[in-house]
Amino acid sequence: MVLLPLVEIVARKLFGIGVPGSAAFTQHLTLWVGFLGAALAATEGKLLALATGELIPKGRFRSLSGGFAGAVAAGISTLLFWACFDLIVLEREAETMIAAGVPVWIGQLAMPIGFGLIAVRLVWRSSARWPGRLLALAAIGVATWIARHPELLEFRPAWPGLLILLVATLLGGPIFAAIGGFAVLLFMAEGVPAAAVPAETYRLVVSPTLPAIPLFTLAGFLLAEGKSSTRLLRVFRAFFGWMPGGTAVVCAVVCAFFTAFTGGSGVTILALGGLLFHALQSDGYREEFSLGLLTASGSLGLLFPPALPLILYAIVAKVPIEDLFIGGLIPGLLLVLLLVIWGVREGWLQGARRIPFEGKEAGKALWQGKWELLLPVVVLIAIFSGWATPVEASAVAALYALVVQAFVHRDLSLTQDLPRVLRHCTVLVGGVLIILGVAMGLTNYLVDAQVPTRVVDWAQGHISSPLVFLLALNVFLLLVGCLMDIFSAIVVVVPLIVPLGVAFGIHPVHLGIIFVANLELGYLTPPVGLNLFLASYRFEKPLLLIYRAALPMLLILGVGVLLITYVPGLTTGLLTLLGRG
Repeated sequence: MVLLPLVEIVARKLFGIGVPGSAAFTQHLTLWVGFLGAALAATEGKLLALATGELIPKGRFRSLSGGFAGAVAAGISTLLFWACFDLIVLEREAETMIAAGVPVWIGQLAMPIGFGLIAVRLVWRSSARWPGRLLALAAIGVATWIARHPELLEFRPAWPGLLILLVATLLGGPIFAAIGGFAVLLFMAEGVPAAAVPAETYRLVVSPTLPAIPLFTLAGFLLAEGKSSTRLLRVFRAFFGWMPGGTAVVCAVVCAFFTAFTGGSGVTILALGGLLFHALQSDGYREEFSLGLLTASGSLGLLFPPALPLILYAIVAKVPIEDLFIGGLIPGLLLVLLLVIWGVREGWLQGARRIPFEGKEAGKALWQGKWELLLPVVVLIAIFSGWATPVEASAVAALYALVVQAFVHRDLSLTQDLPRVLRHCTVLVGGVLIILGVAMGLTNYLVDAQVPTRVVDWAQGHISSPLVFLLALNVFLLLVGCLMDIFSAIVVVVPLIVPLGVAFGIHPVHLGIIFVANLELGYLTPPVGLNLFLASYRFEKPLLLIYRAALPMLLILGVGVLLITYVPGLTTGLLTLLGRG
């Protein structure tokens, strides 16, 4: 996936023509990486799930609830396996080609293989004992029977199956099973073949821009695996450590930098949390403040290019990616600035240690960290100069990160470390892409059922002011953000709110930044904000302590989100200045 876009750039510059089929093969490799990564995530128990399952007390009840959730998820995976099988049968008959004589159905084989492997792993992990696993096997048998006899569900109420899915998801079942199960059951109840779901999955995954998500994620993982965080911490400490709260300022900035590339606040907390928490503690910051700052800072970079939520939003909402990158800069800086101000206040009140500015040390630190600091510059120049598409720029970023970590700094071994990094990255990407794929199926059902049109009609009938609409949107998105991961929320919710934005005259880029900023805030919202559980796990602290520590940050960033919402110039001002408004 890295190689093909790079060859495309070189061929275009040298010969004035690209490599035939390069983009198509890169897109289908995304399909394979996504579904095999999801199978690996199932093997390691890392499929994304709601944090509500963690609220269940440990013991027999959690074991039983986990077995039930696993059995339901295995059954849904089986339904999706057969839906993919039916789609491939249709594609073989159509004889459609990817490129160079390779048929489309070969690329699509990733989907049934992935769902089949996931079903098997979910059966094995559903219980530590064979009676529990036999229950999950029975769920696979029932799902197979239903898949081969769809008339059993045709034109019958879907709510019993949906209720079972909802309960299983609240008990810790994977999110993809909930969304994919809703889509399959609703389609089958309408008499529509379940193959409609993987057809939409395929349509999303092979979209021209989606490969940028796994490639930028790989660049972030390569940076995190090396000692980039240590070098960046040294740079920012050298330049800002003299300030009151200097270390807090540095931690917020470093977290934002890494999240912009990894695309997931959880990765930042897990990868950098230990280093940054130790830095804050050693400089005299309170434990509660340190926990809250790092929990909140994990999601700060989601508005900065090349953040993956911005790319995905652009794909779903059909907004130019470059415009979202530009529009997110000032709002992203605003949120960072608000946490920086709070950090300065904390450092001043607590008398936290400051690091005197020394020009010699600043120069050495800047020289040591220059390669990491140049990465965002390289990516933005590649995209905005027209030299590379976003996918090609993401391949450049991945290659750049690999060269810097493996050959310049020599922090990464190609034989020992790189395979592990690739595996971890593939697991994360797979866990996300499988959700996006099935979410497209649910979105397609909602569009067929004219849900967006009905929502627009209701809103226009009950809300007359754009300001009231934006306030209602903030509340709605905050709830969505604390219950759904940002990627599935984009695919499912964006098609519903984009027509509303048009109806109320909201600039499409402004609407996108509002959306991402609100979901960023949702990561911190008790009781089930994802960052809260990840921080509790990473720092080995009680969940209630994390709640209390994150609450001031939630309120501060909430003010920032309201400013972003009601001052559209923060988003559109730079676009207008650059002639893209």
